[in-house]
Amino acid sequence: MSSTSSNAPTFESIGVKNTNIISAPGINLTQHQKVLVGSVLDLFEGKPTLKHLSLWNRNATFADPLTDAVGYDRFAAQWYGLPAVFGRIQLVSHKVVDAGNPIEMELQNRYTAKVVGKTQEVSSRVRIHVGGDGMIEKVEDRWNGKDLPEGFVGEALRKLNAVTVPTMVRVPKTDEEDRKMQEEREKA
Repeated sequence: MSSTSSNAPTFESIGVKNTNIISAPGINLTQHQKVLVGSVLDLFEGKPTLKHLSLWNRNATFADPLTDAVGYDRFAAQWYGLPAVFGRIQLVSHKVVDAGNPIEMELQNRYTAKVVGKTQEVSSRVRIHVGGDGMIEKVEDRWNGKDLPEGFVGEALRKLNAVTVPTMVRVPKTDEEDRKMQEEREKA
């Protein structure tokens, strides 16, 4: 999935909604990096699609303080789980601060839980690691810029979450199923 390929993903081909990528002064992203960042912003906004996840290596990882989800079934469930848990997710702000590998951005999101209606704002430092093939290999969501939990208990809980969420969250298998799920989310 090289950015020089005529088949390179675009905002349009993936269906990326966040196309206005804000960068710090002096930070210049390639078009391919912009597509990756925009797609990750869409995911953080609770708008997962199979096309968004097509930019990820099947063995990629999503890591945050609550999970360490390795492999498609696990990381896909984390993204599809967001709109299942949160009634509203608002991207407050974002700014790409490093165009290297990993691509780094500052992210501010506001989450409103469905059941209790409580709103929480989370500031993150997000790192997007990209493989030589142009695919996402890992996304790290470091809340308040802090390192991810280490140690036996922290790791065990994050791995448990990664295994448990896929048993409770439905990830579509086909584009048609994905389209129906998107329509249901938009109605809610």
